[in-house]
Amino acid sequence: MIAEFSLPIRVYIEDTDAGGIVYYVNYLKYLERARTELMRTFGLERAAVSDAGWNFVVSDVSLSYKEPARLDDQLHATAVISAVGGATVDFRQTVRRDDTVLVAGDIQIACVDRGTGRPTRLDAVLRKQIEATLAATEEVT
Repeated sequence: MIAEFSLPIRVYIEDTDAGGIVYYVNYLKYLERARTELMRTFGLERAAVSDAGWNFVVSDVSLSYKEPARLDDQLHATAVISAVGGATVDFRQTVRRDDTVLVAGDIQIACVDRGTGRPTRLDAVLRKQIEATLAATEEVT
């Protein structure tokens, strides 16, 4: 499994404000896409919604905005799993332009029962896959 997932993203006019700078909330969309595609690598066809009756929802976000992205920039949104709990998965994420980090932070997703909205345990097979990825990542670093 991969240590860091990286998703290329082009900045379009719809992503920017009147000055051609990416509007801050759009970074959250970029990071969401990277997390979703990373979770697909675990075999989840619809990475946020399961046929087993659960959803992933964002439960905590902490971001630091360092530099702006601009219209037509080629960026990379990255995601690394940093921890797994009974019902949660933690990610370290960035948005970069080349080697420059524009946004960095930590995002936690929680597995919740689709009917009740209450936390529910991660699927055992998925949890083992994530734990194996974490172990492999720790060996690399």
